[in-house]
Amino acid sequence: MSPNGDFSTIMPGDTSKPIQRSTVTVPWTEVSKAKKAEREERLARRPEWRLKTTVPPQQKDVSNHPPSELTPRELEIVRLDVTAIAEAIRTRQYGAVETLEAFCHVASIAQDLTNCLTEVFFGEGLLRAQELDRYLEETGQVVGPLHGVPVSIKDHVLVKGHDTASGYIAWAGRTIAEKDAVVVDILRRAGAVIYVKTANPQTLLSLPVQSIETNNNIYGRTLNAFNRSLTPGGSSGGESALIAMHGSPLGIGTDIGGSIRIPAAYMGLYGLKGSVGRLPHAGLMGSHDGMDAIVGALGPLATSARDLALFCRVMSQYEPWLVEPPLIEIPWRQDIVDGDGIPDKLSIAILWDDGVVTPHPPILDALKRTQDALTAAGHEVIAWEPVDHQEAWDLITKLYFLDGGEEYREVLKNEPLVPQTEWIMSQVPNGGKPYSVAEIFKLNLEREAFRAKIAAHWNATRTRTTSGRYVDAVLSPAAATLAPPHDTTRWWGYTSYWNLMDYSAVVFPAGRFHATGYKSVTLPGGVVHTGEPRNDTEHFIRAQWDPQTYDNAPVGLQVVGKRLNEERLLGVLRRVEEAIATYHDP
Repeated sequence: MSPNGDFSTIMPGDTSKPIQRSTVTVPWTEVSKAKKAEREERLARRPEWRLKTTVPPQQKDVSNHPPSELTPRELEIVRLDVTAIAEAIRTRQYGAVETLEAFCHVASIAQDLTNCLTEVFFGEGLLRAQELDRYLEETGQVVGPLHGVPVSIKDHVLVKGHDTASGYIAWAGRTIAEKDAVVVDILRRAGAVIYVKTANPQTLLSLPVQSIETNNNIYGRTLNAFNRSLTPGGSSGGESALIAMHGSPLGIGTDIGGSIRIPAAYMGLYGLKGSVGRLPHAGLMGSHDGMDAIVGALGPLATSARDLALFCRVMSQYEPWLVEPPLIEIPWRQDIVDGDGIPDKLSIAILWDDGVVTPHPPILDALKRTQDALTAAGHEVIAWEPVDHQEAWDLITKLYFLDGGEEYREVLKNEPLVPQTEWIMSQVPNGGKPYSVAEIFKLNLEREAFRAKIAAHWNATRTRTTSGRYVDAVLSPAAATLAPPHDTTRWWGYTSYWNLMDYSAVVFPAGRFHATGYKSVTLPGGVVHTGEPRNDTEHFIRAQWDPQTYDNAPVGLQVVGKRLNEERLLGVLRRVEEAIATYHDP
């Protein structure tokens, strides 16, 4: 799209135009039509990769369609995690080209079924894959640890030569990136192949109260492949939908309140939110650039825990702190992930109920099963006593909207608000007015006081453990519900709480929920609230519970570690998953 609103004068991939954030001069419906047509034209270049069978709109579970249309070799490739793919390409079991073609095939089908893609540049990716195959053939060496691995990128992360609309009509076609984000640059140097960008919501935040949805006026709504009446989460919902269908083995998301962890939990994936300053973050395009009262974190979504560690190891290997000054120079310690310094017998605290909203039964069941597995393996489990979760939510909401929502209103003035954004804008605190400098100073002091209180609370757990150590991690829900019906989410406190603390957190899959014959497990006494709803939010979420609504939805849980302790967090997760794998429910 040219600066005057005409798509015809800029060819795809043109980097001669600078990024602009001007207001569109054409109707928003025309912008959407043009962007969808551009995406369709690129997908249509490889018709053999498109969905072959007719899938009726009312069919909820479409997760098994890609395997039915793949060759056995393609299926073999896309079911591998990144660690295995990199090794298979290095040893020439597969080529980079055939690997990318397999994932492009699934990505095309995933798009047809879930509407998860934004920018499509298969041809560019295949050219790079060809170069990588030639290099390996001629030198016998790989260019880096991710040689030939396909990686998908969330829409608001800059990829040179491609649009960065970030869910805004006003930016669509006007935000062609002149350079890669730091994370994308490192991925390329490590040998990864970038081939698609994925959907995020209007405003990107997908935040307070009614949200966790991926829906915008450019491309529309992204769906959950396991049950298309449900959301795949947000704001990294395009990534979660694509990876869950095996259209990508690794995706880059961002998280300022749960935007990696919620989509991972809703789609049965692994997702890591590190502490601010640990992983590269420069080169993202969104609202509130420069706001540092609450800063988002970039991180991976993947199909295995070891891939999360591989991603972090690669990022550290290329020393991003040399080009991104806010990053902290902490080289990655894989030995800690592998168990060095991780106690053989963990002390884990379980947050069953945050004091605001009791989670739905399948999530509590998963916590109970994990508790039983940990106990059977000899680990110690205590209850995490919730502290000020509603107060934390109220504070973080203020920190999100220090300008009173002014930037959102300005960028959105020429397009309608999708339901989640309409609700968000109606909930902006301080009457929609910007906070003064003095008020911002006060809010920052409240944030630091809160962090000190919770750090002390964590440290005090040493008085409740038999080892005399404070707990190694907190096991928690990632959300109060499984993936909910579209536009019905009401609480994000189980993730945003830890953003306020800037603690590292990881989500891991804990099974799939099946409504037929479902019976909830018996919980320890007193761990959750069972009386009258404590607030309107809990009233809504409790009334929302119906097993049939959530049929076939994945179940995910969250493990939380202390700030800048990403290696230790992943080492603890390894122990937790080992306990689960060896546990036999009596």
